Amino acid sequence: MTPRERVLAALNFATPDRVPRCAWISSWANIHMPDDVRAFQQRWATDFAGVPSPYRPSSCQKGDMHAVGTYVDEWGCVFENIQAGVIGEVKAPTVPDLAAWRTTMRPPWETLPSDRAAARRQVDEAHASTDGFVMASCCPRPWERYQFLRGTADAMADLAESPDEAAAMIAELHRFYLAEFEFWATTAVDGMMFMDDWGAQKGLLISPRMWRRFFKPLYRDYCRIAHDAGKKAFMHSDGDITAILPDLVEVGVDALNSQLGCMDLAEVTKAAKGKLTFWGEIDRQHVLPTGAAAVYAEVRQIAEALYDPRGGIIAQFEWGGACRADSANAVFEAWDEVGAVAV
Repeated sequence: MTPRERVLAALNFATPDRVPRCAWISSWANIHMPDDVRAFQQRWATDFAGVPSPYRPSSCQKGDMHAVGTYVDEWGCVFENIQAGVIGEVKAPTVPDLAAWRTTMRPPWETLPSDRAAARRQVDEAHASTDGFVMASCCPRPWERYQFLRGTADAMADLAESPDEAAAMIAELHRFYLAEFEFWATTAVDGMMFMDDWGAQKGLLISPRMWRRFFKPLYRDYCRIAHDAGKKAFMHSDGDITAILPDLVEVGVDALNSQLGCMDLAEVTKAAKGKLTFWGEIDRQHVLPTGAAAVYAEVRQIAEALYDPRGGIIAQFEWGGACRADSANAVFEAWDEVGAVAV
C-alpha cells in the first residue's frame, strides 16, 4: 500500500498492510537532539504529509514561538517563553473584560487566502506530489483560543457566571474557524484536524453537561464540513476525556489523538473501540522518558485492549523534551511487532 492508502485503510477498518506511523517531532527535539532525530527520520518513514501554508502574513504576529522571549501570534495573544523549543504561556489576556470582547478580540481574517483559487491550486499541487496522507494546515481550537484571550481562570468563570456572553464570544471564534475549515474542505487534502485539551489528570476540566452545551456543537460542525467534502476528521485532546468519548464518536471524529495513559483502557475500549481510530499516543509523562522496555510494555498493553488487524490504530507519539531516542525508535518497533504477530 502507499502511505495514503495505508492510513485510509486503518481509518476505514479495511485491513492496512501494517499499522500506519505518525511521529510529532517537536522543535525542542530538533534543537537539542538533532543527530538522534536525523537517524530516526532516516530509519522510519512516516505515512503522513503536509502542504505549504497558503495563509497571508499577520500584521500583529511577531517573534518566534519556539525561541526564548516574547512571541505574539496572529490573534494578538502574547506568549512568554523561557525555554528554547517549547512554546510559552500567555500571561496577560488580550480580552481582560468579557463585556468588551467585541472591541478587543480581533480574529485574523486578514490571514485567510485572498485568492482562494490560487491557494487551492497551491495546496492541490502539493497533494499531488506525495503519496502520503495529507493533513490540512489549519487546526481550530476554540476552547484553547478562548483561554489564550481571556486567561484560564477567567475563561472557567465565564462559562459558569456569564454563559450567554461567553457563548457569543465562542460563536465569533467559531465563525472564523468555520471559514478556515470551509476553505480547506475545497482542497485535495485527505484529513482535517481540530483540537482542544479537555482533560485533567482525572476527569474533564469542566462538567460534561457544560461541555455538551458550549463545545460539542462546534466539533459536530467541523466533522460535518470534513465529511461532506470526503475528508477524514482528526481531533487531539490531552488528559482524561473518558466522559466525552461517546460524544466524540457521535459527532463523527474519525481519528482521536489522546493521552491513553490518563484513562482506563477498559473504559476507552467500551466507549470507542471499533468506532474511531486511536491516533496514538504513547505516554509522554512516564513511558517515553523511561526507555525502550517501558515503551514495549505500553504498546503491548494498548494493543491488547484496542488493536484490530482490520484497523483502528495509528502508531503515533510526540518526541518532546522528555522523550529518549531509544523510546522513539521503540514505538515503531513495537507496533511493527504487533502487526507481524497478528499476521
